Amino acid sequence: EVQLVESGGGLVQPGGSLGLSCAASGFIFSSSVMSWARQAPGKGLEWVSSIYSDGSTYYANSMKGRFTISRDNAKNTVYLQMNSLKPEDTAVYYCAIGPPNIALLRRPMGQGTQVTVSS
Repeated sequence: EVQLVESGGGLVQPGGSLGLSCAASGFIFSSSVMSWARQAPGKGLEWVSSIYSDGSTYYANSMKGRFTISRDNAKNTVYLQMNSLKPEDTAVYYCAIGPPNIALLRRPMGQGTQVTVSS
């Protein structure tokens, strides 16, 4: 059974940083494309970032230069480091298997972790 468990969300002030983790199991993590997506209040699901098995990374335009995705295949874990956070980054962040295309991300995703950016 595929399991994706996100952690690391919380409340942070604008301009602050937060690191998310996603522990994966039940599939061959090392050869899988892993992604992060998010859903802000009242909005649809938005693709955030992806990392391929060879380490190549992709980011949505609004996250470039602020977010960094990484993976540790030995730990079956994917990370999302978020810097220079803005109130509009407030959302539930989900870990998912799949390429940089919201329609192609495998469902179900993880349970999500809430990130709130507010002063």
